[in-house]
Amino acid sequence: MLIQILLLVLGLGLLIKGADWLVDGASALAKRHKISDLAIGLTIVAFGTSAPELVVNSFAASQSHPDIVFGNVIGSNIFNLFVILGIAGLITPMVVQSSTVWKEIPLSFIAVVFLFIMANDFLSTDVKILTRGEGFILLVVFALFLFYVYKQLKTDPAEIPQTGKSFSNLKIWSFILLGLAGLVAGGRLVVTNAVEMATALGISEKIVGLTIVAAGTSLPELATSVVAALKKNNDIAVGNIIGSNIFNIFLILAVSALIRPISYDTVFNTDLYLLAGGTLFLFAAMFLGHKKKLDRWEAVVLLVVYVAYTVWLIRKEM
Repeated sequence: MLIQILLLVLGLGLLIKGADWLVDGASALAKRHKISDLAIGLTIVAFGTSAPELVVNSFAASQSHPDIVFGNVIGSNIFNLFVILGIAGLITPMVVQSSTVWKEIPLSFIAVVFLFIMANDFLSTDVKILTRGEGFILLVVFALFLFYVYKQLKTDPAEIPQTGKSFSNLKIWSFILLGLAGLVAGGRLVVTNAVEMATALGISEKIVGLTIVAAGTSLPELATSVVAALKKNNDIAVGNIIGSNIFNIFLILAVSALIRPISYDTVFNTDLYLLAGGTLFLFAAMFLGHKKKLDRWEAVVLLVVYVAYTVWLIRKEM
């Protein structure tokens, strides 16, 4: 068991470092081609922080571990919303832009509704499956989301100073290739050892996916949002979380389903209800107290709900 734990930690470390290298290399490459920091943040950095979930889910789907696939995405989104946003909101109250209140937060809620309807397949009484066709639909919606981001950039062309790391071509491509290698190796270690731990401990893959794997793959989002909150950069702190939750459902589950149709256990519905409720709470928080701001007491509510949810998960397994 100790070996599996150490290998799992090593895998998570490789995932995080791999994502970090990939973002550094890709960002430097983009800046060399005169792409703005804003465009980089909305595309490359957003993808980079979601890369661990993508790699873990790709391995889990190919190896037929559906509970890891759904548990990782749903658990990561819950962890992002309740824990990371809660911690960031405790550091500093989160002031949110109007477009985030009226567009991105509702879109993240729509993503949960999409997943709920597709996964439950209410027209079928047989086994619930997220099919390749449904994965393709999710991917199309993700493409529309990217088009929306592109239009946002066109309507807000303000240039952000080109700051950050400047690398040679050799260093850029070394970082990109090392990052990809770290993600692949880390993803394989995480899936293999998480499944072995679940088997050895007699707990379900669902719980492992919702907790250990989900929290581990969300560490890049945690680091990004905490640093952004400390620097009072609320747009990055909030946008990183909402954007990641949209990426996870529309891109990562889409890719997972395209690799192999994924059977869905309806016990995940309770977790989806929590995720939907948390998203609605965040939307409502924009109108309670200070407008367009997540206050510290609301951040505390998010953290308390997550602690209660985790305790409930553990007690249910006992």
